[in-house]
Amino acid sequence: MSAGVVPGEIPTVDLGAWRAGDHDVGPAVDSALQRAGFLLVTGHGIDADLRAEVRAAARRFFALPAEVKQRYAVRIGGRGWLAPGVEANGWVEGEPTPPDLKESFAAGADTATGDPAVDDVWFPPNVWPAEVPELADAVGRWTAAMRTVADDLLELCAAALGLPADALTRLAHRPTWTFNINRYPPLTEVGEPAPNQFRIGPHTDFGTVTVLDREPGAGGLQVDLGEDGGDEQWVDAPYEPDALTVNIGDLLAHWTGLRWRSGRHRVLPPQAGAPQEELVSLVYFYELDHDALVTPLAPPIGRRADLDPVVCAPFIKQRLDAISVP
Repeated sequence: MSAGVVPGEIPTVDLGAWRAGDHDVGPAVDSALQRAGFLLVTGHGIDADLRAEVRAAARRFFALPAEVKQRYAVRIGGRGWLAPGVEANGWVEGEPTPPDLKESFAAGADTATGDPAVDDVWFPPNVWPAEVPELADAVGRWTAAMRTVADDLLELCAAALGLPADALTRLAHRPTWTFNINRYPPLTEVGEPAPNQFRIGPHTDFGTVTVLDREPGAGGLQVDLGEDGGDEQWVDAPYEPDALTVNIGDLLAHWTGLRWRSGRHRVLPPQAGAPQEELVSLVYFYELDHDALVTPLAPPIGRRADLDPVVCAPFIKQRLDAISVP
């Protein structure tokens, strides 16, 4: 089932005020991440002109003929164009859903370690379309800003649990991250969705924090507020024009001993009532150092005492493999 936004479940946090010393937001952050795994964040310092610049360049790339975009085609985990049909996020939950109704352009961390076995997977060079030369510069400035926001969010998360500010960031000196620009085509382009087909199928993200700049729409983001193991309760994600949407992923939830909930979400298919709707989302998936050992917090902070430590890279890779359409 789906419903409107549930007031108070996903609060808005002023990151600028927190940076300036207002730490009263900790209890609200803790409560929201236990309940939904989602926040809205204002005061992030990201210029609205930059988000518009990234979207404009991305739309110029997506408007290229398919045979041109094919020169930059990659599979999940690669850097370049992810064509329609290569990704099905619902598969990570074991559901054989149809492919997601989207296309993406992906970039990522390129701070190579010097170990080819590591760099080929986690730090390959980014690939930029010659036809849209402005994309590389715009994305570079956007992802640099996102790295700052993501590190601040990790410090905010630590503070919300009463821990030292660097409890997580000390594991993120050379972090892995991916930036996806997702284009959700209109109904007039993709046709009637298949049964159980979404723009992005129900799933949780894999890393620490996901920082999303999105466009609202009829076929937009929904969050599952249902109890773990119980019935789903899909609600429309709240939207504020100047806010970033933040959700935590499986790795951060694991670190908290499952105190916090990895935010389960989906993006609805294009809707019959808005057949021309095309949306573009800017999605920054943040992780930790590829070899970071993540040891779950014990009770009373964590809720489970039986969780094993995990290493970031294999933890993430297992999930990336699961959503790749063969």
